Amino acid sequence: MFRPFCRLVVASAAILCSHAVIGQTFPNAPVRIFTSEIGGGVDIVARIVADGLGPKLGQPVIVENRGGSAIIPAQIVAKAPADGHTMLFYGSPIWLLPLLQATPYDPIKDFAPVILAASSPNILVVNPSLPATSVRELIALAKAQPGKLNYAAGVAGSSAHLAAELFKAMAGINITRISYKGSAAGLTAVIADQVQLMFAIAAQVPAQVKAGKLRALAVTSEKPSTLAPGLPSMAEQGLPGYEAILDLGVYAPAGTPAARIERLNRDIAQVLFTSDAKEKLFRAGFEPVGSSAEQLLASVKSETAKWGKLIREAGIRAD
Repeated sequence: MFRPFCRLVVASAAILCSHAVIGQTFPNAPVRIFTSEIGGGVDIVARIVADGLGPKLGQPVIVENRGGSAIIPAQIVAKAPADGHTMLFYGSPIWLLPLLQATPYDPIKDFAPVILAASSPNILVVNPSLPATSVRELIALAKAQPGKLNYAAGVAGSSAHLAAELFKAMAGINITRISYKGSAAGLTAVIADQVQLMFAIAAQVPAQVKAGKLRALAVTSEKPSTLAPGLPSMAEQGLPGYEAILDLGVYAPAGTPAARIERLNRDIAQVLFTSDAKEKLFRAGFEPVGSSAEQLLASVKSETAKWGKLIREAGIRAD
């Protein structure tokens, strides 16, 4: 009886030790972060994370840009080995696209949330010729001229598009979407007075506002943002509960071991809050968040419910 028991103890200890060694040797290969955007905000923030994460992991962290939407990189990561060496870095389209069209992935079932890395509000801007210096005045103007005011937006489901549709729904106004290929083109149209307003990306606005080419009315975060000092929130301007922000999250394939998720979460959070990373994020128009994996999952579920309701009621479909 004694010897079999000893052999069982030794075997169990060997298994535990092997698991410990596996945990200690992670990562044992380069780590890849997939995204689809080249040169934009998502790409910039992903590279800030990658640059700081590599030395912590002791392996190269490589950002790979694939495709022009969230679908291709999401599909790659969803099918990758669940070992922590492959991650997806993306914004809210990762869970919004399935609300607009069929996708080859499920944002809840196919991914393991790692961390909500950073966020950015949009900024409501108007052409200076528009007789509205506040959100309240803009709402009054839109109600007096139903259907006559136009807003610029990119593709269906973009932050500029959904922020404007939420504004329409909550304010009870009728303004018309004019679609542009990208946010820069839309902003140029507002400056040229071809359209009257836009919920622009935060990083694109300050210089144009300072030059008098645009008038900023509010930020779309729940509270005022350090990215737009002195600018009130939409909620403070007569729309309590209004919030539309771009969240950038990190995801691993479903089934990735919890210990590796925890390691990645901890290391990425430390990177985000270094003074160098915070400065770079601010210049790119983002603020660090550094949530837990559980908080990111909760956010994905609540945002899916919120925007799903708006998308259904407004009849929004993919372009």
